[in-house]
Amino acid sequence: MPVALLGAGVIGRMHAARMRRGDDVVLAGVADPSAAAREWAASQGVPWAAEPAQLLDRVRPAAAIVATPNATHTEVALACIERRIPLLVEKPIAHDVVAAQRIADAARAAGVPVLVGHQRRHGAAVQRARRMIAEGAIGRAVAVSMMAIWLKPASYFEAGEWRRRKGGGPVLINAIHDIDLLRHLVGEITAVHAFASNAERGFEVEDTAAAVLKLKGGAGSAVATLLVSDAAVSPWNYDIVSGESELYPPQAADGLHIAGSEGALTVPQLLHWRYRGAAKHWHAELTQEQTRLHQRDPYAEQLRHLRAVAEGREAPLCSAEDGIATLRATLAVLESAASGRTVVLDGKAKTGGAS
Repeated sequence: MPVALLGAGVIGRMHAARMRRGDDVVLAGVADPSAAAREWAASQGVPWAAEPAQLLDRVRPAAAIVATPNATHTEVALACIERRIPLLVEKPIAHDVVAAQRIADAARAAGVPVLVGHQRRHGAAVQRARRMIAEGAIGRAVAVSMMAIWLKPASYFEAGEWRRRKGGGPVLINAIHDIDLLRHLVGEITAVHAFASNAERGFEVEDTAAAVLKLKGGAGSAVATLLVSDAAVSPWNYDIVSGESELYPPQAADGLHIAGSEGALTVPQLLHWRYRGAAKHWHAELTQEQTRLHQRDPYAEQLRHLRAVAEGREAPLCSAEDGIATLRATLAVLESAASGRTVVLDGKAKTGGAS
């Protein structure tokens, strides 16, 4: 299935690499105003255009991937929807909730499916964890601990000045995935209280943040903690421990711990703790089981899913409204950290229509 790539930065080229490896979709063309992108498109043997609309009108793809800078997601997504082209829009769905809602509303009105790029949902460990929780492996979710801590090199910030500015910190770039995972596995977030610091790097944007999140729904009501930093040494980060990306040496650790009324579960290692005997209290012995899974590339699975969504065979695993709910909760972390106040959310993800 021909897919247009709108934005040829790091994430866009990563999608293109997965296209070359698989047989579900093929690169139909590239839209990106940079000279480097034009040369790269030529090296791939596909059409190039400076603007997304130009490419869409030229190649008429069956679907599109929006991998442009966050602030342009809405404009580019609307260009796809206008042309009735199903799309995958990278996270965050937009730079703010109002802009994101414009995408969702337009998609629903036009009957065009939108898939948001929270690729962890497509991973084998996350899908197994979701099934285990739904089947009662932990009972009611009570307490959740999430960590997204790693040490980014100086070159990461030198390559993109925007990463030093507001909106470019680890909360919106990285922790948004953990927040989406929390919603996907446990329930909707109803309140957030957070703190942030830029003391380690001294940039305008945060390098470290901590948040307490209240949840309701799904596997039960729960309280969660989130600790995120891109300026500290640790293996406690989903991308590192999952082994789903060749960019990081895999580590035998976990970034997500879910404790419930009947058991506990870690993700992505899938360590399941529970009581086997009649006695179920802190003096009784806990047993541990681990589910071993065949490895699967979530980005490749996301491309397979994009084709199925575009062809009407599957509903988006992460819809536009889902993406909005994750964005709203993530922005609440930054809002609370800036104001010192608890941010209350409605705890509901809207659904319906093609979005």
